[in-house]
Amino acid sequence: MLFSSLEGDPVFDRIAPTRRPNERRVMVQRWRDLLFVHWPVPPGLLQPLLPPGLILDTFEGSAYLALVPFTMEGVRPVWAPPVPWLSNFPECNVRTYVHRGGASPGVWFFSLDAANPVAVAIARSIWKLPYFVARMSVRRQDSGAAHYVTKRQFPAPLPAASEFEWEPTGPIAPAIPGTLEHFLVERYILYAHAYGRLWRGRVHHAPYPLQTARLGRLEDSSLAAAGIVLPESVAAHSPLVHYASGVDVDVFPLRPLS
Repeated sequence: MLFSSLEGDPVFDRIAPTRRPNERRVMVQRWRDLLFVHWPVPPGLLQPLLPPGLILDTFEGSAYLALVPFTMEGVRPVWAPPVPWLSNFPECNVRTYVHRGGASPGVWFFSLDAANPVAVAIARSIWKLPYFVARMSVRRQDSGAAHYVTKRQFPAPLPAASEFEWEPTGPIAPAIPGTLEHFLVERYILYAHAYGRLWRGRVHHAPYPLQTARLGRLEDSSLAAAGIVLPESVAAHSPLVHYASGVDVDVFPLRPLS
């Protein structure tokens, strides 16, 4: 399904952001059991929800909206050891893809729900991201199948809940540059908006060990909580679904943008 983009697909270097930044990392994390659920949407649906200075990134005329449940492990500053009750927790985010002035393609988060109130408070304060406290559960089987449930507790907007059942399928391989899969998952820049200005952060990790996945169940109200209602023409089609077993991540400082 293709849509007419606001400016046409941007043409810029998508490989440069995948390279390791030439600065000192401030955090390390492990992202595990990532499910990527994507819908192609008209750019006009999401552009009004972005802060000034960010433009939707498109692929063949479509913007993309995503739900991404996964598990965080070993989250810590580089100078501290991991703390089990603080460093490991499930997370689920609602996101889309953006660029700034025709460069620096990255991620814009509409929400990030996590099952750790302390981590949420830190992320809201230091990383200026819209984190929310949620009650979550994750059950995995030896086959790789998983059942994931999240229900937001605070702050509003409420309700915001999701339930997923999935199973990885297909061979494992990194996404090839230039493909839709690479456009969707290989994102190393994040944007935030706070105090009337944009901020940009960087991460670095190996390419995702990507697989297709079979979605057995999906119920969600977190998109609606973010003010997003999928058009009937989009909701009637199955989303694109991919899975990655995990990557080890270096996190670099959040910087204000002029």
